[in-house]
Amino acid sequence: MSDDAPVPEPAPVPEPTPVPEPTPVPEPVEGSRPVPDPAPVPEPTPVPEPVEGSRPAPVPEPAPVPEPTPVPEPVEGSRPEPPLRRRGRGLAPTRTPVLRADAVTRVFGDGAAQVVAVDGVSLEVGAGELLVVKGRSGSGKTTLLNLLGGLDRPTGGSVHLGDLELSSASEARLVETRRSDLGFVFQTFGLIPVLSAAENIEVPLRLLGVDPAERDARVAELLDAVGLTAQASQRPPELSGGQQQRVGIARALAARPRVLLADEPTGQLDSMTGSAMMDLLVDLVHREGVAAVVTTHDPLLMARADRVLELHDGRVKEPDAA
Repeated sequence: MSDDAPVPEPAPVPEPTPVPEPTPVPEPVEGSRPVPDPAPVPEPTPVPEPVEGSRPAPVPEPAPVPEPTPVPEPVEGSRPEPPLRRRGRGLAPTRTPVLRADAVTRVFGDGAAQVVAVDGVSLEVGAGELLVVKGRSGSGKTTLLNLLGGLDRPTGGSVHLGDLELSSASEARLVETRRSDLGFVFQTFGLIPVLSAAENIEVPLRLLGVDPAERDARVAELLDAVGLTAQASQRPPELSGGQQQRVGIARALAARPRVLLADEPTGQLDSMTGSAMMDLLVDLVHREGVAAVVTTHDPLLMARADRVLELHDGRVKEPDAA
């Protein structure tokens, strides 16, 4: 190697990175509000030491469970109150009367020609209850039914259907009530001869303006209940007496009345048909939950009634003492 070869110059040393100046803390502006120091954490409350000789506070006892009220023992010789029986839409019988007559009297004529047809009769009928009124012809049975149904006004006393006093209601209110709350069954059937069985049953619903679909459903329900679905399109002259009375009962119940009044409903029927009609009537009264008053001479219907009231010369005849 020659001594004349040039010596390389050393690499330059890089300048050190300058250290940034610290950000100065701004001076508070005059009038500004200084930031408050954080609130100090409170010291826990010390548990006091028990004083020597003191008693600790007692722990409260839980409230005692009350004893069930005992059922009283029946008094010897008393009659237990029967439970209500659910039948159809209502209860049979209820303890609150649907129909009530208070000392009802009806007098016809004046002076020597005066006739006292009903003399101070009082009665009550509950929902789902069948009350039979019996008595000889001329005893006042039909007159009493007319008074109970708002078809006649009493000379004295009052008749109440629920909260409505029929004996003092206006004629317009009576018409409305007879359409919606009272159903009538007549001895002579009272059907419209030019209408079919279904159309006769439908009449009360048309008078009330019931929707056609609802009318059809109710008519079909009642035709089935009285066993006349196959005779729905037949007119009264094409039906037997028993079938006509079935239509009459169905028509009386069409508007779901609260009260059913029937005047000798089996009077035009033979004994076998009458017995079947009585079974049907009792079943429908209980099923529909309607308060029913029926006049009759028939002992079989009396035997099926919930209660029997006897009229004699317009007065209630008290039962003979045992």
